[in-house]
Amino acid sequence: RSRPSPPPAVVGAGLGGSAVAYFLQQHFGPQVQLDVYEPAGVGGRLATVTVNKQQYESRGGSIHALSLHMQDFVKILGLKHRREVAGKSAIFSGEHFVLEETDWYLLNLFRLWWHYGISFLRLQMWVEEVMEKFMRIYKYQAHGYAFSSLEELLRSLGGDAFVNMTQRSVAESLLEVGVTQRFVDDVIAAVLRSSYGQSVLVPAFAGAMSLAGAQGSTWAVEGGNKLVCSGLLKLTKANVILARVTGVSLHSSEGRALYQVHYEGSEGQGSAFYDMVVVTTPLHPSRSNFTFKNFEPPIADFPGAFQPSVTSVVHGYLNSSYFGFPDPKLFPFASILTTDTPDLFFNAMDNICPVNISATFRRKQPQEAAVWRVLSQQPLDKQQLKTLFRSYYSVQVTEWQAYPRYDAAKSLPPIVLHENLFYLSGVEWVASSMEMIAVAAKNVALLAYNRWHQDLEKIDQKDLMHKVKTEL
Repeated sequence: RSRPSPPPAVVGAGLGGSAVAYFLQQHFGPQVQLDVYEPAGVGGRLATVTVNKQQYESRGGSIHALSLHMQDFVKILGLKHRREVAGKSAIFSGEHFVLEETDWYLLNLFRLWWHYGISFLRLQMWVEEVMEKFMRIYKYQAHGYAFSSLEELLRSLGGDAFVNMTQRSVAESLLEVGVTQRFVDDVIAAVLRSSYGQSVLVPAFAGAMSLAGAQGSTWAVEGGNKLVCSGLLKLTKANVILARVTGVSLHSSEGRALYQVHYEGSEGQGSAFYDMVVVTTPLHPSRSNFTFKNFEPPIADFPGAFQPSVTSVVHGYLNSSYFGFPDPKLFPFASILTTDTPDLFFNAMDNICPVNISATFRRKQPQEAAVWRVLSQQPLDKQQLKTLFRSYYSVQVTEWQAYPRYDAAKSLPPIVLHENLFYLSGVEWVASSMEMIAVAAKNVALLAYNRWHQDLEKIDQKDLMHKVKTEL
């Protein structure tokens, strides 16, 4: 006899919260009414800023072509892929460009070969092998299999090797497969600075995911990636409560767990009871002062710290001479990555397009005023802005605790905090990308469902590759 469906609460309405709400309803059934708590605004880090009546992504811009859950969301919601506007990239060392992209693909490959020999090929093979194994998750999830810890999930995809990849650096792993130190310093460092704002010491798994995004084809949602979040919440008819959750306390009724969610909103403080709670906001002391009460044993503290990251959206004229192009008309790049040089004060910058791209849209020429997004660790001071721009109309600064400080973590956070209390954001310690969060959301929904219906065959199964093959 199956138990009646729980009324679940979801804490946070970013991508994790909206995806888990959608998947929970998919598995438990359309009668499930979800409460989603969100203090700031639907979409979380997938925020936009407005410049001259146009909206621009202030963060998480691109989605990898192999992101199957994100692809599905876009289809289900009737959203469209944003039109691609081509632009070249280059890697800047603070003095000169160490690598420049051209219009001609073969020449790019030739340049990479010329500079870095076989490293480029070895990198591609390494990334492809990781991605190929990672793609197994979609098969497992389609068959309803779930994992109660991040270690189990990784082990089912790539054995202990995948678990070890969360404990050792991407530099170490690449040097081991024969990529040269020079390639690591010039190219790998630049990609990781632009995606995570960190060095080649990030763990190999997070690094592989970020490098897959850098070399594969990517896309974005027309109108802004955050439309996925609002769309999924609308589709599940979720009840969005504008309040900040301050903690969860445990009560029990008729021998089963009942969770009291405490929150504060504009109306003051309140609380409500639920059979099931999924927390999708980071539970790190630096990020939240979330309390768990009456849990025995108590829910432990979450180790690790977050990397401060600053996005400056600048509308202005690029100072191309800083990059060695006295004539701005000749400046060919739309995106500039940087190497790990002590005196470089920014991680990456790109000439960004609005979230709505019309058929007639063209990218601004380098001598025109354009909208640039600059990523840095600290807010840029006047002098630094003057270095990058000859003059500017506006600067909009967003500071985030965007990504885990990867060098700080020794072990991965748990998924199951208590019987029916789950934690989604921990997945970012494996790798932080939109698709990673969507995969984790699907896993939590399946895990919650399988645990609720005591279907233990579907949790942490060994040798899944074999099982799924025979089931197909």
